[in-house]
Amino acid sequence: MIRIVIFASGSGSNAENICDYFSKSKDVEVSYVLTNNKKAKVLERANRLKIKSLVFDRTEFNDEAKLLSFLEKEADFIVLAGFLWRVPDHITRAFPNKIINIHPALLPKYGGKGMFGMNVHKAVVANKEKETGITIHYVNENYDEGTIIFQAKTALELSDTPDDVAAKIHELEQNNFPKVIENILLNNE
Repeated sequence: MIRIVIFASGSGSNAENICDYFSKSKDVEVSYVLTNNKKAKVLERANRLKIKSLVFDRTEFNDEAKLLSFLEKEADFIVLAGFLWRVPDHITRAFPNKIINIHPALLPKYGGKGMFGMNVHKAVVANKEKETGITIHYVNENYDEGTIIFQAKTALELSDTPDDVAAKIHELEQNNFPKVIENILLNNE
């Protein structure tokens, strides 16, 4: 059984979607949901889905002996689903090509520190982009610079607001993220 640990910082809609997708799998399970935000709604979702969860602070996240040792025992693969901190080098080194992230734009556009959620959608609208999308990529030591695994696009209208863009991106995430994870895991075995 391949064990996924999901990192999330907010509402957890992608985390819940991934948990639901793999809930009946014989090959893959979500073993934990981890968050850096003790008030994150993802904790309620994990509890409702009977998925174990863990809250950590920045000190624990950066301490090689604490979180890394936990991950080495509990995770075969790590998924960032709305997780806002840069993953420390000691974790990316310990899990090479075993950490992926989903980004709400077509990287390399609109990536980097501070480019998440509505910040991305506002920038896309301000620049009058004709399309946007999602990027699923491996995580390395830099924000949003890991090798791209998958992208999906959606057309935009000039009348689209950042909220409209967010809704289109959410649909792409929900439709694609679990399938891409499954493809990576089952084709790498």
